[in-house]
Amino acid sequence: MSPDTPEAQPALASSADPRPARVGIQIPPQHATWAQIRSTAAALEEMGVDVLLNWDHFYPLSGDAGGPHFECWTMLGAWAESTQNVEIGALVTCNSYRNPNLLADMARTVDHMSGGRLILGIGSGWKQLDYDEYGYEFGTAGGRLDNLARDLPIIRDRWSRLNPAPTRDIPILIGGGGEKKTLRIVAEHASIWHGFGGPAEIAHKHRVLDDWCARRGRDPLEIERSAGVAFVPGRNPDQSGDYAGNAQQLHEIGTRLFTASVAAAHPDLARVRDLLQWRDEVNAAAMPAAPTPG
Repeated sequence: MSPDTPEAQPALASSADPRPARVGIQIPPQHATWAQIRSTAAALEEMGVDVLLNWDHFYPLSGDAGGPHFECWTMLGAWAESTQNVEIGALVTCNSYRNPNLLADMARTVDHMSGGRLILGIGSGWKQLDYDEYGYEFGTAGGRLDNLARDLPIIRDRWSRLNPAPTRDIPILIGGGGEKKTLRIVAEHASIWHGFGGPAEIAHKHRVLDDWCARRGRDPLEIERSAGVAFVPGRNPDQSGDYAGNAQQLHEIGTRLFTASVAAAHPDLARVRDLLQWRDEVNAAAMPAAPTPG
């Protein structure tokens, strides 16, 4: 067994997370009409997806860079009105694009519109084309992370002063895997951490995050672990370490929110159904056995 596989390491704190497995589906706001995006969101909610996600960019991330694309937070407001039960959020909002006080107010408003279903997904930003075309200063990766650390307390402070207040303590999801800054910020501010990678890489990031939690005096189980997966959920996992198909292995090391992507113009809902079936099987297996009558 390779020493960098999750099984070769001591048990992770996150592996004992009692939370149920959840499925989040990202609908990229690109190469589709609004009617297609709305229809796909409705279908996913009907199927039982736990979280609907979009992203915060201004141009497509794949295909024709000049193709159709819609704005993130306007879409979240529309989803708040057009859905009933599913949580909604961005994977992730770019901190650079909005004043933190304004973003806090936007999030509070969508929180109310949705009846308390918003997750504030946020990151430091990375797509230079967005910055250049929309007039934001790109700066450096380290500087953008410093700004994220600066702005998250401002967002929380604004929430404490808004009237009406948010309907709940809005969960903050932070995306990114940087070990010196990003995971420190996660330990200090996040309800959910989201990363990408195979089980060995994700397990390593969990350990780094656990260490940052210890340094900050925080229980690591307060932070739900999220990761991107392919649709085939891991009954025959790829042992190469590629994240594709390794949902079961990711679950064993503590991942509880599993995200995948569906193109609104041509959604493959059968594959979503497979992932949801896997989620239900995992959660059923984790339930305590019913007491024997008599």
